Amino acid sequence: MHRKNGKVTLRKFRTWAGFTLVELVLIIVVLGIMATIAIAKYQDLATDAKTSACKAALGGLRGGISTWYSKQVVAGQTVALWPPIDTLRAVNKVVIHQIPPNPFQLPDHAPDSIVTGVTRGVTVGTRGGWAYIAATGEIWANTNTAIGSSSGCSGTTTTYLNENTW
Repeated sequence: MHRKNGKVTLRKFRTWAGFTLVELVLIIVVLGIMATIAIAKYQDLATDAKTSACKAALGGLRGGISTWYSKQVVAGQTVALWPPIDTLRAVNKVVIHQIPPNPFQLPDHAPDSIVTGVTRGVTVGTRGGWAYIAATGEIWANTNTAIGSSSGCSGTTTTYLNENTW
């Protein structure tokens, strides 16, 4: 404080017009760390979204297949059958609209196709889409898509889409 003519006034402090180099470097380091964390989180979100879309599509397909089978039983069929693969492919027979695309499949590999499966969880060919066993009514994602990789003590491990674990 400073007295001038009997009045108390505050001294004016000198203001600086910028940041030091150390402050700028610290800000850049903090922003880099935040960006690294955010990118990792968003990559996980994309995989989670595709997984959820795949689960939803499989739920709809499995629900339609089960409804078909139930209608066979109610109609008094002596031997209820699961829908044949051609019926499953047809619009408004088992599912109302077209077969939903497999979100893990590349668009040029027929993501909305259904192929005859052999063993649940095993990828059939390179066509993609969905695999279906008409004898048992089982359907699964027909892809072996890598959804993540991590480095550990024994090297890099790649995780593949495995809907059998859902």
